[in-house]
Amino acid sequence: MRFSKSQFIVAIVVLITSLVIYLLWNSLDIHQHKEVNALTIDEIPTTADILAGKALAHSYCQSCHMFPDPSLLNRAKWKNVFPQMGIRLGIKSHRGVSYTSAIKAPDLLVPTSPALNDKQWQAIIDYYMVTAPIKLSKQERPAEIKRMLPFFSFKTPAESFSGKQVLATYVKIDNTVKPSRIFVANGLSNKLFLLNNKLKVIDSISTTGPVVDIAINKGQTLVCIIGKELGANSDKAGNIYPLQISNSGKLSLNTQPIFTNLARPVQVLPVDLNGDHQTDYVICEFGNLKGALCWMENKGNGVFARHIISNLPGAIKAYVDYSSNKTLPDLWVLFAQGEEGIYHFINKGNGKFETKRILRFPPIYGSSFFELVDINHDGYKDIIYTCGDNGNATLVLKPYHGVYVFLNDKHGNFNQKYFYPINGCYKAYARDFDGDGNIDIATISLFTDARQPEEGFVYLKNTGGLNFAPYALPRDTKFERAVTMDVGDINGDGKPDLIIGNAYFNFGPFGYNLKEPLFFVLKNYSK
Repeated sequence: MRFSKSQFIVAIVVLITSLVIYLLWNSLDIHQHKEVNALTIDEIPTTADILAGKALAHSYCQSCHMFPDPSLLNRAKWKNVFPQMGIRLGIKSHRGVSYTSAIKAPDLLVPTSPALNDKQWQAIIDYYMVTAPIKLSKQERPAEIKRMLPFFSFKTPAESFSGKQVLATYVKIDNTVKPSRIFVANGLSNKLFLLNNKLKVIDSISTTGPVVDIAINKGQTLVCIIGKELGANSDKAGNIYPLQISNSGKLSLNTQPIFTNLARPVQVLPVDLNGDHQTDYVICEFGNLKGALCWMENKGNGVFARHIISNLPGAIKAYVDYSSNKTLPDLWVLFAQGEEGIYHFINKGNGKFETKRILRFPPIYGSSFFELVDINHDGYKDIIYTCGDNGNATLVLKPYHGVYVFLNDKHGNFNQKYFYPINGCYKAYARDFDGDGNIDIATISLFTDARQPEEGFVYLKNTGGLNFAPYALPRDTKFERAVTMDVGDINGDGKPDLIIGNAYFNFGPFGYNLKEPLFFVLKNYSK
């Protein structure tokens, strides 16, 4: 979500075309060695220079976000980061290299004077270039993935949903009605489909941009459109529209949005925040360099007042929580841009919130999703967290991408107790899928390793405690990566099923005549 539409397509193409990825991966090693050798051409930094750079990095590089340790990227990728960080510090050029085009965004605020002089900035560069690894380490998996699913059957929609290029930006299992129905958003054609639980189309409508969320509350349905395009921009073109659904399933999108001029909204959450028995709305405006977590106070008669809870960019997922206050709800929110982390916003009443940072992550982690789930059945909600957004200047396979479990110590502190590495992990749902009393985890990935297509969907079966057996789709399944996923009971048998939104772009040097479905369903047939 941090780059332009054309860059978004290119990034996915690069990831999907196996040969290109393979050549890129192999050529990267050569490139990295060239960068290391280039260090010997210029003035060789001394130990004192490195120590000075380390001190300066700890001082300046964590003034806006968590300190990024040099070990998190290889040296070649750190060179891509320096211009972006330098321009934010007012450094417009450095030793013949211009930084002014590193970030193309009208909302970028560049200091009028540099925060560091030439020698200080070079010391930071030297510190990273000398201490960062030439190549990142490989994944260390506690167990290998089995290419089979223990109790899911793979169901695809009609052939009309298949293509050489498919991009589902949103999928939803609607259990507010019986029988259940399904929403699927096509991000290439900007169409929203409503299907029955047999995957047959009931109706479809065109939208003004990619749909990224749908909220259903008390009979009202709201459709969240991120803007005119999916990729990163500084526009405030996001809108949230009321959607009318007739008894026969006919769709009608209101011509006027209920909320407009939003900075790339990715979630709308209905909740009575101030206890006045009116439905307010929390909106995650992901934004670009600027964003917000805001709430729209319902004043009645269709009038809303906008209030800012946090002006941090990157708000991507929010949950309502009544556990600490039975009257007014708190909010738990993941921010995935710059100052990445999970925050607890404690509702103090009268629209005021106390902010408590729960977990903090480096800005290159690519935080993508989280859930609040009591995974160990001790009566306290734990955190399931994924990181894997890799669509930026640091595009490289990262061994710390994957799904994490942070257990609640019963005092509101969360400690990492489990990690399973998955390249480009994008989303995870923790449920007892097989009915054995243990909480399992289903994950999807967008930025997978082309040599490991099984990462696109990984099911972690909990065999007791925090021990998980990993499974993936069979090898002959036409699927490699996904953008979105939802969990719910599709066929009314009381078991949680999954719907997965595909991302597939088949073009490149070979011209394979292969198609994949826009989405597919994993039907749960466990006992």
